[in-house]
Amino acid sequence: MHSVTCRCLLISAPASGQGKTTVTCALARQAKRAGLRVRVFKTGPDFLDPMILEQACDAPVYQLDLWMVGRNGCRALLHQAADEADLILIEGVMGLYDGEPSSADLAAEFGVPVLAVIDGAAMAQSFGAVAVGLAGYRDGLQLHGVVANRVGSPGHAAMLKNSLPSDIHWLGALPGKSDYALPERHLGLVQPQEIKDLDTRINAAADALGDAVDFDAIPMSRFPAPAPREIEPLLANRRIGVARDAAHAFIYPANLDCLRRLGAELVFFSPLTDTQLPQVDALYLPGGYPELHAAQLAANSEMQAAIRAHHAAGKPILAECGGMMSLFERLVDTKGNEHKMIGLLPGEVTMHEDLQAIAMQAWHSAHGALRGHTFHHSSIRTPLKPASHAQNPAGTHGEAIFIKNSLTASYMHFYFDSNPTAIAEIFHGYSISADCR
Repeated sequence: MHSVTCRCLLISAPASGQGKTTVTCALARQAKRAGLRVRVFKTGPDFLDPMILEQACDAPVYQLDLWMVGRNGCRALLHQAADEADLILIEGVMGLYDGEPSSADLAAEFGVPVLAVIDGAAMAQSFGAVAVGLAGYRDGLQLHGVVANRVGSPGHAAMLKNSLPSDIHWLGALPGKSDYALPERHLGLVQPQEIKDLDTRINAAADALGDAVDFDAIPMSRFPAPAPREIEPLLANRRIGVARDAAHAFIYPANLDCLRRLGAELVFFSPLTDTQLPQVDALYLPGGYPELHAAQLAANSEMQAAIRAHHAAGKPILAECGGMMSLFERLVDTKGNEHKMIGLLPGEVTMHEDLQAIAMQAWHSAHGALRGHTFHHSSIRTPLKPASHAQNPAGTHGEAIFIKNSLTASYMHFYFDSNPTAIAEIFHGYSISADCR
């Protein structure tokens, strides 16, 4: 494999809430209109932003994270995208320099220039000072340009543009009053299938950005070939049922790729609407919004019985966050309403208005570290003792890992490709022979 080049921008900001997703969507839609092949990535663990970005670029959106995905994993994804696309857009996470590793670390690692989205609503010439500060805060980072968000008028936009030094490109402005704002709820953006006019909103954002973007002026980045990596087909001849619907939508595309590379055949089903399980050897119940669909999940007694029978037969189940929540006896929503869940795990889950946990996580399994993250607004009350606990990157106590016979459940969202062998072990029901370890 050889190095490849591609025009690339990492879209970041001074802080969260500046409009990174909207701007990334607008750029992706503009590029597609120009006939460019576009690939979009999201920095850090996130499920909702990638769903919106996928709508804008009409291609799967993968995660890039130096800790969770790893340097070689990121290199492999970028190398493949650069080999296929004319333009790569990477939406950052939080502010440019926030977190360890940060979006700036990712940009510096792969030599990707940065586009800063700056909320200019209450600024004039200080807009330029913020841009200069972002550009000069650390060596080895190239700030290609800026987009101003929430501007009050064309005159205000001109004032912000004129505040920039000549070496920072102006890539346009979005008005403060708009018809393309993306709705949010407690875990982030609303899922795209719930936004009936999402394409209209994305098109409006692309139109509002105007013709300030010169795609030919975006610098080329060079992406070297990743180190070769082979995955044994430890899940060959196994069929895995993957829950996928409005209540179970938090699935990394890379996780599905990993299962397929391990040799598994994937069969999708809906715990919301299906009454029977497909004929499968194992189940993957990913996270999502079970609390928004608790009444419908509780009413589907046939599916609940089918999942209980699957477990009783000794077949493996991996349940992450929302998928795990549906396996307890009860789910209590924020209004105090109780909903009867599947009951494989004793106890109840209670929803809260406030965030209960957010962190990167690593579970040190028998096959090494399996990485991922946690982000939830609920808490558990159960007599079941955890089999082990994940750890945060600093080594502090993380989420409980519950193992009940062939069931593995946790609030932790696993990034499968961080340890395919550990994932294969879970979907084999912890029966991989010693010579495969």
